[in-house]
Amino acid sequence: MKFVEDPAWRRAEARLKAEAERVIETHCAVVFLAGRRARKLKKPVDLGYLDFSTLEKRRWAIGRELAFNRETAPEIYLATDEVEGEPVLEMRRFDEDAVLARDPERVDGELAEQLGRAVARFHLGAKVTPGGANLRYVLDSNANIVRALDLGHERIERWAGATEAAYAACEGLLDERRRAGLARRCHGDLHLGNLFVEDGRPVMFDCIEFSDVLSEIDVLYDLAFLLMDLSFRGRVEAANRVMNAWLDEAARGFGDAAFTGLRALPLFLSVRAAVRCHVSAQMGDRELAGRYLDAAIALLETSPATLTAVGGLSGSGKTTWARRAAPGLGAAPGAVVLRSDEIRKRVWGAAALERLPPEAYAAGQSERVYARLIHEARLCLAAGRSAVVDGVFLRPYERAAAEAAASEAGADFDGVWLEAPAEVMHARVAARVGDASDADAAVLEAQLARDPGAIGWRRERL
Repeated sequence: MKFVEDPAWRRAEARLKAEAERVIETHCAVVFLAGRRARKLKKPVDLGYLDFSTLEKRRWAIGRELAFNRETAPEIYLATDEVEGEPVLEMRRFDEDAVLARDPERVDGELAEQLGRAVARFHLGAKVTPGGANLRYVLDSNANIVRALDLGHERIERWAGATEAAYAACEGLLDERRRAGLARRCHGDLHLGNLFVEDGRPVMFDCIEFSDVLSEIDVLYDLAFLLMDLSFRGRVEAANRVMNAWLDEAARGFGDAAFTGLRALPLFLSVRAAVRCHVSAQMGDRELAGRYLDAAIALLETSPATLTAVGGLSGSGKTTWARRAAPGLGAAPGAVVLRSDEIRKRVWGAAALERLPPEAYAAGQSERVYARLIHEARLCLAAGRSAVVDGVFLRPYERAAAEAAASEAGADFDGVWLEAPAEVMHARVAARVGDASDADAAVLEAQLARDPGAIGWRRERL
């Protein structure tokens, strides 16, 4: 790191420090906290990938930081100012304990669902850019920096070789996604340290403003940082829920591309872990850097994709079962959970929790929904990603279609039929809140009256 001495910057730092209750310092900035106010100075540094060494460059970066972050946190990022001629970012102070990196256990199922959908909506509205080739820059940068670290030559070369092989296998896909508009101006640094919760909703802040190469990227690569961070911290089940919420929401705008891109997810996750490897090393934590390097290697390891189908009447526990099973199926962070309830909402252009009209359940509608369910399962399997299809599967041909999808893909199949006493299912249906299912007591009664035919799937009770 090259620090460029600047007397005006030192005066601004001293003045802001004198007024502050607390000072937070990073490798490239200083934040001064006082009351409800937070003020940020960019350091006059040149880190190679980031250059704030001149006043003009710092002023440019401060302006972009305000503009970019107001897209996700307008209530936090307020204005720019100058102190001693130095550009300063004016922000509203927020509760530091609300930052998710402070307590990753806070990311329960409900918050993970919110996170995945919020990130997807941000990506759907983000500006399309030509930045799909920028991953090549990150790979080369990672390789140069990591090879200079004292983490074992053989270990590093194993990681480097596996990374290059994974990139070569995905390069054509990444080009296709760029041409299809999946490279966008993203957050760029979407880990738990740049997310907090306020008024019950997740807020993204501190996006990358200093480099278009690092922020104009594939949307799935942007999400991958959050998934990797959660998984690395032992929150694989939260990472899986975030991924599935993102996929369902993103599919509303990206269509099949939301699922076909999953072939590149192991590479994206590994690259994010490698970035944290050299950042940790630069911060002096060699042990943590080594753990991230091991994670980067492990994330590139493949396992056969499988298809699991979970069926049963409304209230039998299908979605609970699917969400419990998915994190342990296939490559990290687990299997894609495809819910017929959520797909029906997408088919009808409705929000995930919006109640559909009766016409959405008329004759022929279930055929549309199950056709889409099986289609997306096939996309996941073709991308090397395990999937769990979650639906009632009351008709024999629906179950047969799931089995056929696995067979055609050469994937192992596991069919599970959940059962529960009628009174238990009625109680569960009546107690549902904040869920995509529209099933009520009348729907369940109609299901109970139908003959599902011979069921060859293994039976379980939940």
